[in-house]
Amino acid sequence: MSAVAAQYGELQKLGVEVISVSVDSHFVHKMWNDHELSKMVEGGIPFHMAADQAGNVGRAYGVWDETQGIEMRGRFIIDPDGVVQAIEVLTPPVGRRIAETMRQVQAYQVVRASEGREATPAGWQPGKPTLKPGPDLVGKVWEVWNPSME
Repeated sequence: MSAVAAQYGELQKLGVEVISVSVDSHFVHKMWNDHELSKMVEGGIPFHMAADQAGNVGRAYGVWDETQGIEMRGRFIIDPDGVVQAIEVLTPPVGRRIAETMRQVQAYQVVRASEGREATPAGWQPGKPTLKPGPDLVGKVWEVWNPSME
């Protein structure tokens, strides 16, 4: 949460909106923000923290753990049309890397802007070459992309 909050301005420059969802109540969110997160990020969490105490959102996104009554930590990139483009679910001991989330958002934006005429290979970074899928690329990917570039 604090890593996302620290990069929230950069995410907004990319046109991204962030919504955090947990089974905790909005009262717990406020306490967590006021007593811990605000000490990690100046001003605290700048995006919405939604309460999903019944687990309905968690069930809809496949991260609800029925036996424990909790939601697993998930990250979903949803495009402007409301289509889930990427899902990452991790168990609590392992944190996510916000730089990778931002890279993926930028990659999806390139693909979307090209109307699918471009693809971003593994490890692609903004400003690096993309692939142009089609018959001319078949059997020649190795000529335009090298995995050591990532």
